[in-house]
Amino acid sequence: MSEPVPYLDLKAQLKPLRAEIDAAIARTLDNCSFCLGPDVAQFEKDFAAFCGAQHALGFNSGTSALHVAMLLLGVGPGDEVITTPYTFIATSWAISYCGAKPVYVDIDETTFNLNPALIEKAITPRTKAVLPVHLYGQPFDVDAVAAICKKHHLPFVEDAAQAHGAKYKGKSIGTFGAVSCFSFYPAKNLGACGEGGALVTNDAKLAARAKSLREHGSTVRYHHDEVGYNYRLEGIQGAVLGVKLKHLAHWTRERQRVAARYAELLADTPLQLPTVTAGNESAWHLYTVRSPRRDELKKFLDENKIGNAVHYPMPLHLQKVYANLGYKPGDFPVAEKASREVLSLPMFPELTDAQIQRVVDVVKDFFRR
Repeated sequence: MSEPVPYLDLKAQLKPLRAEIDAAIARTLDNCSFCLGPDVAQFEKDFAAFCGAQHALGFNSGTSALHVAMLLLGVGPGDEVITTPYTFIATSWAISYCGAKPVYVDIDETTFNLNPALIEKAITPRTKAVLPVHLYGQPFDVDAVAAICKKHHLPFVEDAAQAHGAKYKGKSIGTFGAVSCFSFYPAKNLGACGEGGALVTNDAKLAARAKSLREHGSTVRYHHDEVGYNYRLEGIQGAVLGVKLKHLAHWTRERQRVAARYAELLADTPLQLPTVTAGNESAWHLYTVRSPRRDELKKFLDENKIGNAVHYPMPLHLQKVYANLGYKPGDFPVAEKASREVLSLPMFPELTDAQIQRVVDVVKDFFRR
């Protein structure tokens, strides 16, 4: 019987780095620098350089970073923030945490990203910001979003939780919006050994306030300027991320190799394959295909021990938690159709050609039947 192919293999990534990570953690333990500290500070400096930004601040999660990003832009009760209904719910949480209202617009059929052509229709006097997502590692149309935001004097925030290493017209994503936010959840392209996130900006004033907000609204210990939060990145996670960041560019190239191989081998199947917008580079956090027969295909892959996942089975406007927003089925048909058709195939840098071939063989066997 053929070997199973995992959807994600974190052990394969960790094994060759184990000695270096162990040493980095031991250094943190020896220094007793458990909350922020020198390892976090060094990682922040290195990650800012990786993004081509002036400032990067470590957070305890990407969700926390997004929340603070909204606060930095003055989002509060009664405000509206335009965003996508098709992503992980943390994007909308950041808006809700501020007492504001997520206002959804539909996505692009090809990229899964927020459709810029629909943004202006959603703008009202209460609109405070726009929050698009670089979904699955594919950059959204930054120029189109930026032009609309400039016209209406609105800031935008990049949710880059899935897009470490992606590039838009040759420039690393993370520096286009007023603020950009990343997640270091273990399954991400740059993952911690636990939770973590970052807020990136070129604005020194925003960076200074974000630094205060993540540490109880304080710049001087025991003196608090505003309501703050305990959103600090742990020292051990800073140490781990510092080691792994050195390998991120290589891992991104390997993800691109896997995606290119899938594209070649699956080209003659009925699947709708993901594509990269001309001039951009996807970080390929996920390799997500589409099929009207998604559920049948998923069952067949499961039976043949091929790892897979659905991102995402229910768009946010139909979630129970947001029933109060008044959206109904049919409001965002492109997102709803995607939720019925998408399926993510195994995608990680260590995926071998033999494993890729095994995935492809099973997919083709399904369609032959």
